[in-house]
Amino acid sequence: MVRSTETSATSESVPEEQVTGCYVYGVVPAEIEVDTETRGVGDPPTQVRSLQHGRIAALVSDISLDRPLGTPHDLLAHEELLDAAAAEVPVLPLRFGAVITDDDAVVEEFLRPNHDEFVAALEELEGRAQYVVKGRYIEDAVFTEILEENPEAARLRDEIRDLPEDATRNERIQLGEMIHEAITAKREADTAELIEQVDQLSVLSVVRQPSHEQDAVHVALLVETSRQAELEQVMEELGRRWADRIKLRLLGPLAAYDFVMTRQGDEGWD
Repeated sequence: MVRSTETSATSESVPEEQVTGCYVYGVVPAEIEVDTETRGVGDPPTQVRSLQHGRIAALVSDISLDRPLGTPHDLLAHEELLDAAAAEVPVLPLRFGAVITDDDAVVEEFLRPNHDEFVAALEELEGRAQYVVKGRYIEDAVFTEILEENPEAARLRDEIRDLPEDATRNERIQLGEMIHEAITAKREADTAELIEQVDQLSVLSVVRQPSHEQDAVHVALLVETSRQAELEQVMEELGRRWADRIKLRLLGPLAAYDFVMTRQGDEGWD
């Protein structure tokens, strides 16, 4: 798995009297050309540019330090910039919120000491990008499945269906636990099936934790961009097969957020 340096640096890491900083999005090959119309985070957003050192470059933009980062617009701008770059070249994304004093510090404190490691990581990502498969259960369909497969749950549901909630609190909690366990088991089985279906296409895969109780699958895949059409075809076929029970989505190409192993020293970068 790719390794890269990640920083938790924010505007707090620059002198208090400084009014602007250098926001760093990620690392790319040195030969990348950035469109002069590209804008990044901040209000107003400023032009994104590249700072080169050797065979690598950092994508950066100037940012005012008189306002906190973290608005939905900032987060979206950060992700959209990296994802757009990842569709064209390998990208090592940094965590949202990395602000360094100035251009010279980006080169001397970030790019120069990590140059060889970043080059190796970019070479490993060459021609590859991240894709994310998200699927959510259709509530009525999965509930019907569970009741058909679990007679005890169906019996309990029938017993309390027309009774007051207060009088059946314990039974309702029990039923809820049974349903939760059944969904968890289904999620594991469906995720395993998904990974099996894309096994010949993906270089690596990472199972993400569910973000919603009805999540069926949530998997990040590192795939050769030249095989995107094959991946889309597999997802279409699986989507048709699961159409009555799972709503499936494929996102990408994206920056390889899930496949960049990061490290952070006590003083920021190792």
